[in-house]
Amino acid sequence: MDKGTGLYPLHRCKTIHLVRHAQGIHNVAGDKDHSAYSSDKFFDAQLTPLGWQQVDNLRNHVQETQLLNKIELVIVSPLLRTIQTAVGAFGGEEDTNGEDATSLMVANAGSSDRPAISSLNSPPFLAVELCRETMGDHSCDRRRSVTEYKALFPAIDFSLIESDKDVLWKPSPRESPEEVAARGVEFINWLWTRKEKEIAVVTHSGFLKGLLSSFGKDCNDDINKELSIRFNNCELCSMVIVDRGKLRTDSAQTTNYVLGRFLKDLIFQVANWLKNCSEAPKYLELILPLVLEKCLLHN
Repeated sequence: MDKGTGLYPLHRCKTIHLVRHAQGIHNVAGDKDHSAYSSDKFFDAQLTPLGWQQVDNLRNHVQETQLLNKIELVIVSPLLRTIQTAVGAFGGEEDTNGEDATSLMVANAGSSDRPAISSLNSPPFLAVELCRETMGDHSCDRRRSVTEYKALFPAIDFSLIESDKDVLWKPSPRESPEEVAARGVEFINWLWTRKEKEIAVVTHSGFLKGLLSSFGKDCNDDINKELSIRFNNCELCSMVIVDRGKLRTDSAQTTNYVLGRFLKDLIFQVANWLKNCSEAPKYLELILPLVLEKCLLHN
């Protein structure tokens, strides 16, 4: 087998579908003038009409590929553009056919001029601050209060957010790449504790860059290039995460178990042989202490 090939039990793996938010009004302004990102005019920026078209295209893709039926949980950064992207791509249909279902998004949320989106037949949505965009300086990366979000997106679970107001964002300094990368690792470690096996994560380009920069160091150049590519707006990239540390622990436990069984069988065979051996006492005096010592070490 090639040294780069790995074989892992499926129950030790999770599939994550990473999505960058669709085009926001801050993206358009920032492409023309980078200082626009710091303008209060783009506080918690919403999607553009083109951004909503991108969301519709992504929704068509996840429906046509049956991906929407596989996703057990949608994790979303608690900013307007990511929430709009998440509910538009992975939410229920606009028309609930008269069935009672809480709205994932109310009509015209965030001046979107879009109809309400139902939670009917959609996976659960969970807002998580760990996957927010790089924090500091850029006003577009400040969030609204949880109270405001709950009014706009009633079916999203905001219970993991401790403060109603945004206490994480500061005018300065802006988070360093190393700090974002560390937050990304913390996010993946937290994600591993979830019971769901197939999860969509709707987040931001800066966070995705920091997150992926922490992985793939032991992979070849081609894989490293794939992990370092900047996400386009509303781009989806699916990956598998494996807890190899857990696998090593299990492997060691299995090895000890096998050795223990082997030594017990050896003692049984030696005992049977010594029953009919005239020099049994001498052999017992030499062998038995060594065998018992090994058994104690591997049990």
